Amino acid sequence: MTYLINDASDFAAEAVAGFVAAHPEHVTAVHGGVVRARQTPPGQPALVIGGGSGHYPAFAGWVGPGMGHGAPCGNIFASPSASQVHAVARNADNGGGVILGFGNYAGDVLHFGAAAEKLRAEGIDTRIVAVTDDVASGPAEQRRTRRGIAGDLPVFKITGAAIEAGADLDEAERIARRADSATISLGVAFDGCTLPGAQEPLFHVEPGTMGVGLGIHGEPGVEDRALGTADEVADLLVDGLLAELPAVQAAVAPAGHSGRVAMLLNGLGTVKYEELFVVHRRVAERLADAGLTVVRPEVGEFVTSLDMAGLSLTLVVLDEELERHWLAPVDTPALRRGGAVVGPSAQAPARDEIYAPGAEAIPEAAEASRACAAQVLRLVERFEATCAAHEEELGRIDAIAGDGDHGQGMRLGTRGAVAAAQEALDGGSGVRTLLVRAGSAWAESAGGTSGALWGAALTAAGGALSDDAAPTDADIAAALGAAVDAVARLGGAQPGDKTMMDAAAPYARSLAATFHADGDLAAAARQAARTAQQAAEATAELTARLGRSRVLGEKSRGTPDPGAVSFGMLAADVASWFEAR
Repeated sequence: MTYLINDASDFAAEAVAGFVAAHPEHVTAVHGGVVRARQTPPGQPALVIGGGSGHYPAFAGWVGPGMGHGAPCGNIFASPSASQVHAVARNADNGGGVILGFGNYAGDVLHFGAAAEKLRAEGIDTRIVAVTDDVASGPAEQRRTRRGIAGDLPVFKITGAAIEAGADLDEAERIARRADSATISLGVAFDGCTLPGAQEPLFHVEPGTMGVGLGIHGEPGVEDRALGTADEVADLLVDGLLAELPAVQAAVAPAGHSGRVAMLLNGLGTVKYEELFVVHRRVAERLADAGLTVVRPEVGEFVTSLDMAGLSLTLVVLDEELERHWLAPVDTPALRRGGAVVGPSAQAPARDEIYAPGAEAIPEAAEASRACAAQVLRLVERFEATCAAHEEELGRIDAIAGDGDHGQGMRLGTRGAVAAAQEALDGGSGVRTLLVRAGSAWAESAGGTSGALWGAALTAAGGALSDDAAPTDADIAAALGAAVDAVARLGGAQPGDKTMMDAAAPYARSLAATFHADGDLAAAARQAARTAQQAAEATAELTARLGRSRVLGEKSRGTPDPGAVSFGMLAADVASWFEAR
């Protein structure tokens, strides 16, 4: 358990504040997390790596020359919000674009993705790299669905070194993806972790057993086995990775492999160094017997899970390129090796400006765009009224196979969007800026999956419009299509998964086809809204395949998806808004 706390709700923020005070030569606090104390060199890509708190030294401990340029820090085991990610990235960027790196978890995918949409709308080239090293969380043929665990460290270490060596954004993204494809991990847990202020762990492992295939957010293993000796645990981890190694070697070095690997033995919080060294003795023997040469092994605590009792083993298949960057110098609060970092970061000046959300001036806008922004505010107000009126209904639907908070989230999200849109309009905003700010406020106010998706939708719609002129009907149709594209891109759902996309995808198709046929946007919007509502009703016959409802998929049959239902409601508001115009 956590012994030293003031207020559990402040634990993560106070931990970040104390970390910054302990390492002023490396990091500076900004909204949502930390960035390097020195500026990113002009034109250098910024590697922004992050996730929930509770994993130290991941992720703030890896900010410094040769690795990360910034780290958004969420609450305990919770993804940082899109606005936190955006603020950290804005402070880290210095004209070279941004790579957002994180472990492959649904909340991180959505919130980092929403931040990327906003950064791109602001003209900052932004790439996303999700780490997928956990072999227990999905089959090899579905590599991109796997979770990210301790493999975060080598992937971000290699990427940061490549950037320090001069890689531009395209090259850094390529190397990051190669590093992820080369990395595999497997972990075991002997007992769960306890959240600050809680009296009991999130889960227990029966005495004499261990959970194999743990997560790093307090998730138990995917299967239980008898707890063996240190050597037997080491053998289990090594055998699990060696089984996948040939396929990884073939992917990384199809022309032939040298047998050289990086290795990381990671303690999750309670298993301490002496125990790790005992396990590493056997791991080193087994890897040597398998004909592998370990390059610069790392043994210690790197990606923790508060006080979880457990450990994980990570291997990275190396070729000349990956090995060079793995061995390159790095200087961060939690990872320092290889001597001084020699490169642009060593000569960068101290940071003299801090970006804060809302601090930037509203861009000047043409009168016609401002007039359109006023009309869009009326639309967002319609959204708020609809969601308030249907809050209870949406919550009831969601409670059948979810957590029951969809109605509340939609009400809070639309309320936040209205407030932000009104403030932007009062400041002279055009339609592009108004929608971008309303989208950010929706995501921040609602939280959760729907907040991230609707926030991204408004942001993408704004990005398709302009502050310099009033949009044409064709521009508005394109903006609505961009909004649905953003939802699909971030959520990753397909029609049939029983999500918002079951209504959004046919809506976008109908709108585009009808508008293309007759050019009447109001009529196209009416038809598209009817299509969306019919599709939402039809989700009652589907079994959930994504999201929280997936776990209770059969229970969801007979009830429509709440996200699809609310999409249909707001699509009807869009149609009514066009008629009012």
